[in-house]
Amino acid sequence: MSTENLPQSPEQPSRKPRVAVVFGGRSSEHGISVVTAGAVLRAIDRTKYDVLPIGITRDGRWALTADEPDRMAITERRTPSVDELAESHEGGVVLPVDPANREVVYSEPGSVPKALGEVDVVFPVLHGPYGEDGTLQGLLELSGVPYVGAGVLASAVGQDKEYMKRVFTSFGLKVGPYVVIRPREWQQDEPGARRKIAEFAGEHGWPLFVKPARAGSSIGITKVDDPSGLDEAIAEAQRHDPKIIVEAALRGREIECGVLEFEDGPRASVPAEIPPPDAHAYYDFEAKYIDSTPGLVPAPLTAEETAEVQRLAVDAFEAASCEGLVRADFFLTEDGEFVINEINTMPGFTPISMYPQMWQASGIGYAELVDRLVQAALRRSTGLR
Repeated sequence: MSTENLPQSPEQPSRKPRVAVVFGGRSSEHGISVVTAGAVLRAIDRTKYDVLPIGITRDGRWALTADEPDRMAITERRTPSVDELAESHEGGVVLPVDPANREVVYSEPGSVPKALGEVDVVFPVLHGPYGEDGTLQGLLELSGVPYVGAGVLASAVGQDKEYMKRVFTSFGLKVGPYVVIRPREWQQDEPGARRKIAEFAGEHGWPLFVKPARAGSSIGITKVDDPSGLDEAIAEAQRHDPKIIVEAALRGREIECGVLEFEDGPRASVPAEIPPPDAHAYYDFEAKYIDSTPGLVPAPLTAEETAEVQRLAVDAFEAASCEGLVRADFFLTEDGEFVINEINTMPGFTPISMYPQMWQASGIGYAELVDRLVQAALRRSTGLR
C-alpha cells in the first residue's frame, strides 16, 4: 500500500546534545577541578549544547550544583568547593547503570525522585584519584554514556606514575631514574624501604623529589636536598597516597606539549617551556595555580627540537592508549635529549593552564578546544574499541 498520500506527522525538532560537566571529587585536587569546571561552563556553547553541572563533594556525594561559573574561581588564594555550590546538602544525583537508559535522576530524602533528563556525553573535569584514574570512566562505560578523554586503561596508567613509566619504557620512551615504595614495603619493613631510598640517593645524588605515586597538580611533592628532609617528605607524600615514588632530579629545561585527538588522529600543539619560578623551589602547586607563574608559549626551541618533542608527545599518547587529550611533560637535558616525566590525561584546564595556552598558540582557542573535545566524545562509542 502506498503511503504517498497519507498525512505526514510533523517533524519533531531535534534537541541539543546534553553535556554533564562533572567536577570536584574526593581527591586533594578537588578545588582545582572546580576551577576547571568554571572555565569549561563559561566557554561551552549554550546555543549548541544543553549543560548540566554535577559536582562531587569531598566525601563523594554527587550534587546538583548552581550553573554559576563566576563562583568557581580562586579567591584570596583559596580554591572553591562543591559544597559551596551544591543546591542541597542532602540531595544526590544518580547516573543510570543501564546502557539503554541515559536519564539522570535527582533525589532528596523524603521527596519523590526527579528526572533531570537524558545525558548524551559527560565532560569529567576531575583531577586525581576517584575521577581521573579510570574509576569514573569505568562507571560511564557500564552506563553506556560517552565521555570526554581517556578510557579506563589509559586513565589508570596516566594516574600511576610507576606504571606510566613502565609503559613508556616498554615503548622505547626515555624516562628518568626512579624508585617506588609500596605500602606493604613500608608497613612490613620500614628500615628496608629507607635503605632502598638511601641506596638510590647514593647512586643518583641529591636533590631528590618525593611524590605521591597517584596524585597530580604537584600536590604532596617535596624537593629534598639532603637526608635530613627525607622523613618529612615521605610523610607528606603518604598523606596523599600510601604508595610513593622517589625520582632523581633531572637537570635541564621543563618542556610541555599538548596532544589533541582530531578526526584523523592525534596531533601535537606547539610546545611550551616552564621557566624556574623565582619565588618557588620548583614548579609546585602554589607556583602553578596561586601565583600563576607564566610559561613561555611557544617554547624557545629550534625547529628540530620542536618537531622532536611533538613526535614524542604523540608517541606517549599512543603508548598509553589515550583518547581525547593529553599534556605530556618532558625535560630537555643538558646533552639535548628529551626525557619524558609524565602525562596528564585530564590536565589543568583553566584558561591560564598550559594545555589551553599551547593550543591557543596553535590556533585553537579555549571555546573551540572545549567543543572539539565534546564532539570527539560524541563520535566515540563506549565499550571495547
